Amino acid sequence: MQFAPWRRVADWHCRMCGECCKLYSVVLNLHEWLRIVKTYGAEKTATGIDKLYINKRMDGSCAFLCNFSNSYMCGLQQMKPKACQLWPFKVLEKPTYGFANEAAYEYGGNKLFVYIDTMCNGVRHGMPSWAFANHTIREFVEIAAGLQNVQHRSTVSTVFPSPFQQYWHRNFSYQF
Repeated sequence: MQFAPWRRVADWHCRMCGECCKLYSVVLNLHEWLRIVKTYGAEKTATGIDKLYINKRMDGSCAFLCNFSNSYMCGLQQMKPKACQLWPFKVLEKPTYGFANEAAYEYGGNKLFVYIDTMCNGVRHGMPSWAFANHTIREFVEIAAGLQNVQHRSTVSTVFPSPFQQYWHRNFSYQF
């Protein structure tokens, strides 16, 4: 992982490539773990020494990664863990990855530091667009702060209607 400050990113959009769900392990908090276990069963999760995770398939991908003709989506759209909601962004209280001036973001009178993982295929480098600076970054900051749960700009723009998603989970999610 290599992180760039948000002011070096022109824009970001999920490209539905699924690489984030193949390369990284998803750490869960206790509430997220309980929701997943209650809905899908404990076999969809894994435990480490001091962390809870979403289980991985034999190919290393997330147990909830869904492939639709080589476009990948999270099968947990309605209960997506915070780590997944925030990826590829890091919203921090300190400039952990350097470049403090370029990473700084003022929100509610607080100075935060926002970085983006350059491994993501949806990152377009350059001068931040107005929409990216004023809407996308704000949404990620609000999700990180727990002020917002609904994703608009911070996920793929294609979202299945709730009945279809429920049908999908009921009939296909355990076959992977």
